Amino acid sequence: MKHLLLASLALLCTGARAEESVKPSELPLWELGVGAGGISQLAYPGADEQVSRAVALPYVVYRGKRLRSDADGAGLRAIRTDDFELDLSLSGSLSSGSKSLKAREGMDRLPTLVEFGPVARWYLNGREASHRVTVDLPVRGVFEVRDFGRHRGMSLEPEISLRHLDRSGWSYGLGVSALLGDRRLGETYYEVKPDEALADRPAYEASGGLIAWRLKTSLSRQLTPDMRVFGFARLENVAGAANRDSPLVRRTNGVSVGVGLIYTLKRSDARAVD
Repeated sequence: MKHLLLASLALLCTGARAEESVKPSELPLWELGVGAGGISQLAYPGADEQVSRAVALPYVVYRGKRLRSDADGAGLRAIRTDDFELDLSLSGSLSSGSKSLKAREGMDRLPTLVEFGPVARWYLNGREASHRVTVDLPVRGVFEVRDFGRHRGMSLEPEISLRHLDRSGWSYGLGVSALLGDRRLGETYYEVKPDEALADRPAYEASGGLIAWRLKTSLSRQLTPDMRVFGFARLENVAGAANRDSPLVRRTNGVSVGVGLIYTLKRSDARAVD
């Protein structure tokens, strides 16, 4: 879980920048800084246990024409128009707790996962709108960190989101998404093999399909030109999910939350490439 949380917090720190509130030409090409934060998240969708960490780490923002690491993620921009982008991006996985979970007692621990693949993004009312409405369609392969050749499945998470672009220093976002996975990904989280079955945990064969519904919100505030604080919350619901009947699903609703601070140490004189 440590590696995944570090990656997640790094992306979180990057995404907390207020860059959406100004024109790209007003932003530096790159920024270097440090971030610190804490996160408490569900061990996996449908779990009844949380996994919590607090970390401090460096972060990097780069706004090149093709290579990007900014508020929309990290990766390669393949196509860009006024209303559409196609990127190749890397991100953390759903969740992969390394602690011993009661629901999975006697089973293999969930591996740390990473995922990458293309992300199509549509700006429904224009990328510079003060209340920007965006539709994202990421399709990613999921792999283990320690055994990167081991493919754990595919994920798809269509999302519609609203971002408020505020020059006063406050910014907020709200998004709704449906997380889907193939059978291999469902098996990773919800399969119970016959030799793992207990009296209160019968064998279960997982399937692909809907994993969870997600409601996400974030809030951030620019305190000084170099310092920003942020927080987020994510509600997950597994009602109607493909593996809702798995004995590893212990709760229909769950919440993940996090807070953090980022401080910019150095930025380039060169301006960003939009």
